[in-house]
Amino acid sequence: MEYKAIESVLQTINPHTGEKVCLSYRCADMDREIPALMGVSKAILENVIFVHQDEANWPLQDSSTLKKKFDDIFSATRYTKALEVIKKLHKDQAQEIKLSQKDLEKLQLLKDAAYKLRQSITQDQEESEILGSKIHGLEQNVKDVDTKLRQNEATIKELRKLQGEVSTKTAERSTLFQEQEKRYKELREENDDSDEDLREWNDKFSVTIASLEDKTKKLTREIEDIETKGSVSQKRIDDYTKKVIKLQTEAESYMSLKNERDDKIKKLYEDFNLGSLSKAPFSNEVASNYISRIKSRLEDLIYDLEEKKKARDEELQVAWDLYNDSNVKWKQVEAQKQAKSEIKDGIMARKGEKEIQRDGLESGLATVNVHDIDQKEKHLGMEVERLSKQLNEGGYDPKIEEKSTEVEILARKIKSLSREKDQMAEDANERIRLSVKKEELESLKIKHKKIIDEHKNKIRGVLKGRLPLDKDLKKEVSQALRALTMEYDDLNSKSREADKDVNAMQLKIQEVNNNLAKLNKDKDSRKRVIESKLQNMDRQSASVDFYIKFLDMAKEKRDVHKSKYNIADGMRQMFDPFERVARAHHICPCCERPFSAEEEDDFVKKQRVKAASSAERMKSLAVESSEAESHFQQLEKLHLMYEEYNKICKESIPHAEKNLIELKAELEQKTQALDDVLGVLAQISSEKESVESLMQAVETCDRLYGEIQMLQQVVDDWEYKFGFGGAGVKSMEEMQRELHTAQDARENLESELKKLREERREVELDLQSTTGRWVSAREQKTKVQNDINNLKNIEAELDQLDEEKNKLEIEIKHLEEAVGPLAKQAEKHKSAHDKMKTKFVNEHEKQAELIQQFKQGVEILDLFISKIERYEKENYPEQLKDIEEKQSLEKSELQSYKLKKQQLSAEVSKTADLVRDQEKLKRDIEDNLQYREVKAKVNECTLVIESLEERMLAMGGVSANEADREKLSKERERLLSELNKYYGTVAVYQKAISKNKVDLKNPEYKDIDKRYFDQLLKLKTTEMANKDLNKYYTALDKALMRFHSMKMEEINKIIRELWQQTYRGQDIDYISIHSDAEGGATRSYSYKVVMQTGDAELEMRGRCSAGQKVLASLIIRLALAETFCLNCGILALDEPTTNLDVPNAESLAAALLRIMEDRKGQENFQLIVITHDERFAQLIGQRQHAEKYYRVAKDDHQHSIIEAQEIFD
Repeated sequence: MEYKAIESVLQTINPHTGEKVCLSYRCADMDREIPALMGVSKAILENVIFVHQDEANWPLQDSSTLKKKFDDIFSATRYTKALEVIKKLHKDQAQEIKLSQKDLEKLQLLKDAAYKLRQSITQDQEESEILGSKIHGLEQNVKDVDTKLRQNEATIKELRKLQGEVSTKTAERSTLFQEQEKRYKELREENDDSDEDLREWNDKFSVTIASLEDKTKKLTREIEDIETKGSVSQKRIDDYTKKVIKLQTEAESYMSLKNERDDKIKKLYEDFNLGSLSKAPFSNEVASNYISRIKSRLEDLIYDLEEKKKARDEELQVAWDLYNDSNVKWKQVEAQKQAKSEIKDGIMARKGEKEIQRDGLESGLATVNVHDIDQKEKHLGMEVERLSKQLNEGGYDPKIEEKSTEVEILARKIKSLSREKDQMAEDANERIRLSVKKEELESLKIKHKKIIDEHKNKIRGVLKGRLPLDKDLKKEVSQALRALTMEYDDLNSKSREADKDVNAMQLKIQEVNNNLAKLNKDKDSRKRVIESKLQNMDRQSASVDFYIKFLDMAKEKRDVHKSKYNIADGMRQMFDPFERVARAHHICPCCERPFSAEEEDDFVKKQRVKAASSAERMKSLAVESSEAESHFQQLEKLHLMYEEYNKICKESIPHAEKNLIELKAELEQKTQALDDVLGVLAQISSEKESVESLMQAVETCDRLYGEIQMLQQVVDDWEYKFGFGGAGVKSMEEMQRELHTAQDARENLESELKKLREERREVELDLQSTTGRWVSAREQKTKVQNDINNLKNIEAELDQLDEEKNKLEIEIKHLEEAVGPLAKQAEKHKSAHDKMKTKFVNEHEKQAELIQQFKQGVEILDLFISKIERYEKENYPEQLKDIEEKQSLEKSELQSYKLKKQQLSAEVSKTADLVRDQEKLKRDIEDNLQYREVKAKVNECTLVIESLEERMLAMGGVSANEADREKLSKERERLLSELNKYYGTVAVYQKAISKNKVDLKNPEYKDIDKRYFDQLLKLKTTEMANKDLNKYYTALDKALMRFHSMKMEEINKIIRELWQQTYRGQDIDYISIHSDAEGGATRSYSYKVVMQTGDAELEMRGRCSAGQKVLASLIIRLALAETFCLNCGILALDEPTTNLDVPNAESLAAALLRIMEDRKGQENFQLIVITHDERFAQLIGQRQHAEKYYRVAKDDHQHSIIEAQEIFD
């Protein structure tokens, strides 16, 4: 058995020259060459032009099949991958830009630091040199000042020694001079006698003075004895006088007491309305009866006071209970506020913990690029799938076997060529040269044709379907390029303006969206607060819409309770004034009728009973009024928030939504305009780039065309000379070349065979390695996804905590607002209680004071009675007479003692005068002697001081020398301070220079300027390139969308026209293809075929007949062919009547006839029908459309025979 492979050969004919070119499958890939030569893609060939009968109705199959077919037709996957590559590259470049920016910032800091260090070193060195010269001058000045200071110190030392001596003598002289002056002032008379006479007189005075002093002492003792006797007598007289006065006072007091007793009785009777009295003076018995009546009245007043105090205490207790109730409510609200604050603190603590967890997760995720991990996992998954598919579908074993067979065939061919080479004779040189020229000419033509064929579609696309002559090609393509460049520049400027408008509108919409979200959040927050407050107050569910109703009801209830309380309080306040009027004026407060004592007491008791009963009612009314007031105040606090809520709902949110709708509509218009411009711009840009890339090929074609013309002329001349075309001429070189080509082909096949085996092994190894990396990437992606989910949960919890915190803050705010009124209400009740208490205390004190005064009057009367009785019992008048007689005897004896004392005193005075005169004379003499002694010492000191001062004056004086020393010391200190300051500054400069030099030697400052410039250049170029990438991505994305929408519109337009022209039924107006964009990381579309009947639109799949299905599929393929097959208008139908009954088949044939009639004027329309249905063939096979048709049949040997048959009408 021998295996033979059928060789596939592709033959093409040049439409201008008629030249035929054959291309073997061994030299090219037929699957690529055929679509390229036909001017359509492989997907168009398989899904539009040549479709097998089993797949002829693919437009009405399931959605996944429809999507795959259309994606292949639009080449969507290829562009999507291009977009993904651009996006990934843009993202990688953005990450690199961030890293470069950080590196640049770091280098900028280092560059600035190095510049500052160099500048500091230069400045410090200059300052150090300047300070060095100043230090040298200052050191010389300090030495000069030190010399002057030493000389001045010696002079001052000597002067201070002399000054000390002068001070000592001056002090001594001053003391002596003061003593001299003192003694001189004390002299009564300065004596001119000599010192010896004065001393002699002083000695004689002593004896005389001693005798006189002895006499004086004796007289003094006698006087003292007389004085003692007189004092005793005077004391007895004084005692008698006191007793007399006392007894006289007692008598006067007795009469005064009786008068005061009578006056007090009258006053008490008048003050307390006790009745009439007899005429004064009263006897003791009458006075006693009156006093008994007064005491009885006092007891009645004390009892009334106690009764009134009990009633007032009850009223005070009612007021105190009101205060306690208000205070309890206030403390409850305060406790609620404190509890809310504690809950808020707990929320803040939980929020802090969650934020720490979030920061930890964010820091972990910040180092991870989620998109890169996802893309890496997807890429590795696709890579595993691709490698598996490559390993499964690669067909390595059949290819290896096929290559081995080809190697054997080439070996036999090489053997045959070797034999042919040995037998070949040598041809003439002219024929060899002709063969070389023809070969060169063929080579140029092949190059020219290859270039033309490669760019034929582009040229036709640029020149609107025309393919100009070779000589005019360059001119026409250049003109098209100039027109496209002008159109591109115009559209580019329009797109920039439209992009600015769209960005501005997006910013406005974002701002309005943020505002609307804030308004909704504020509305919900206020609604929750109001409803929670209403629910807390009414203990039932309440809507914010009933707030006004609740507020009016609370206000009405408060007014009713307040009115009741005011009425009761007014009635209660009348009881005390009625009682005071009755007590003060003893009349009825209403009719002014006089009261007796018993009637007055009964009236007062009734008033107190009524006051006590009204106190309890007042207490209950006050509690109800307080509760109603508190309820109303709580609702009133919510009024402002309700108005804000109402305003947000009725004004702010509708206005914002209306503004948002208007802005979105305007944005949609501007976006559509921008998309239109960008789509056209992208198309023009693509066409412009295509034409620019085409220009080089066109120039090459133009050059080759000139060379071919010249060489063709030479070949034609030589062929005319030889008289034949030179066909079949082979030179030795050609034979050798063909042999070498076969050997090279065999070697290539052997290397390919080896390469296939290596590729199979490499794919297996790559699959194993990629699978491991894919599993690792999936684990990493799962971990990152879990972290992201945890982060989202924490963010949601943080948002919830923020909402709870805001709600608590609002509740705390309302509680704080409620605390104020409750505190004021408690304070009000406290103040009312205090005022009532003060009022009652004052009234009680006044009544108690009145009773006390009454009681004191009674006590005074009792005291008066006791004193009067004691006076009458002691018999004071007789005692007074005895004492007055004893007093007169003592006075006469005292008078005799005084006369004798006067006589002795006169004699003592006389003797004392004599002694004083003698002593005065003696003292004068002694004073003169002492004065003269002190004066001599003063004169001596004066002489010594004058001599010392003369010596000091000769040396210049202490103060002048000290001033010079002070001046020199200050100058020295100034110089030393300045010198030390310079020394310190120089040291600091030197230290700074050393430190800065050490810092500059740090490796991070090496070549810092060059490194900074290189990094800046790299960053700027990368940023510009990345911006361009983003622009390219956006432009390509929008261009693809626009291209897709334009093509779909064109396809649907053609489908609608063909359907309305061919379909004769009334149930379907027209059909169309709907394409919906599916958002995501990569843009894709979903497709479905729909049928339109009136305003109703339904999916056609599963709802149409077999004939409608076939016709719809045919029309869709025709529309796709017209849209995408500009250079290959062929449509092949393979068994279109399969599964169709006769009427539907005839209807399809009629529809095809109408389509052929309608498209017969188009040059790019050719219909090929393959069918077994002869009736169907007769229906469509008419002479106005074709002259022949081909019948394929089998002969007796089962061989296929193709016969051309005429078409007859």
